[in-house]
Amino acid sequence: MAGTQYFPNPGERRDNGMAAAGGRDSRDSMDSTAPLPRVPAGPPAPPPYGVPSGPAGAVPVAPRGPAGPDRQLPRLTPITAAALVAIALVSGLLWWVIRHDSGGSEPEAVAQDPLTSGQFRYEVVAGPENTTDCAANSYGKVEDWFAEHSCDGLSRALYVTETGGQRALVSVVQVTMSTPELAQQLKVITDTDNTGNVNDLVRDGTANIPGAPEVAGGEYDSKVDGGEVTIVEARLFDDSSDRALLSRITEDALRLGGVGG
Repeated sequence: MAGTQYFPNPGERRDNGMAAAGGRDSRDSMDSTAPLPRVPAGPPAPPPYGVPSGPAGAVPVAPRGPAGPDRQLPRLTPITAAALVAIALVSGLLWWVIRHDSGGSEPEAVAQDPLTSGQFRYEVVAGPENTTDCAANSYGKVEDWFAEHSCDGLSRALYVTETGGQRALVSVVQVTMSTPELAQQLKVITDTDNTGNVNDLVRDGTANIPGAPEVAGGEYDSKVDGGEVTIVEARLFDDSSDRALLSRITEDALRLGGVGG
């Protein structure tokens, strides 16, 4: 029919200025300065997680972090400081009341028993015998020395100790002199052989102990503490000569000076 055009392929049809080549819209060849169609505005995008929303156009403010070293702590008011001081004073007073509620002073330490607190354990078998007449209870050069230098006090006692199946008789004598110098002189005399000594309670017959050895011929030791002289003699009941054991006993028994005196 006249006025009608036929095309072999519908995709090649031209209509209203549309170009068929490549199937592109003829608007691609239009001027790039032509205004683009407006897109309807949608709802605003939500703020990022954790950032508070605000009025449109406002700049989000980052949340405040922990206080840094330059951040100053609040100062105590005079009333608050006074309250803290009062609390400290009350606490101290309560502690003092609790500590002293049982009677006042701290409990004293319990004194150790010298008979059981050393290397050996001792049993008192005679004495103590106390006097102020040292010359009458001595012999040899020691008696002569006491005739010129009287003592202030004399205490004598006998003990028995047992270890490893062996029993020993121990004589402990304590002499009190008026000065440390006289006490040292007495120790020098008694430490010297063949000068005599203070009588033990077996030698002068005061103690009657069956089978008691003569301690005057046994092991010997002495010490000075200020104006006090302690003299110890010991011997085994079986009269054996275990000098190592007896030496340990006499050294340990020096702490018994003045026990019960």
